[in-house]
Amino acid sequence: MPKEHTPEEIRKLLAKLPEELKETLFAEATSDTIYGSCERYGISEEKAAEVSKFVGDVLIGLLPPNEFQGALEKELNLDSETAKKVAREITRYVFFPVKASLEELYKIEITPAGAATTPTSAAKPEARMVERPRVQPTEKEEKTGADVYRESLEE
Repeated sequence: MPKEHTPEEIRKLLAKLPEELKETLFAEATSDTIYGSCERYGISEEKAAEVSKFVGDVLIGLLPPNEFQGALEKELNLDSETAKKVAREITRYVFFPVKASLEELYKIEITPAGAATTPTSAAKPEARMVERPRVQPTEKEEKTGADVYRESLEE
């Protein structure tokens, strides 16, 4: 079992938590997502409460998002496929909307698939400029200074 934290420790973590993560932690939509996902994949109410606890641990900084699925498998004895489906759904609807705050909290990069990685300079793709074709003004547009990006109504 993961280490239990005292109410005082939890209060200190909550005090430093970004507002966006606090809102997500206590949101009814978060609870609905967790329990809906658990129900969909046949997880008992008792285990759903534990899943909810792990989601809370991720949101307050105690369980890195990339360890969430493993915690479901190990601590709740969920089979790998069920844990993967539940983790994917919760990541998509709970963690991903607050991705930036979680990345800042854990100093990691979260990918759309839900896997978290430690950022490295080599892992970040360089921004590339895409050259767009230039629109050549017609003779009439050059003389009148007409906007070449608008369609002519005359033709």
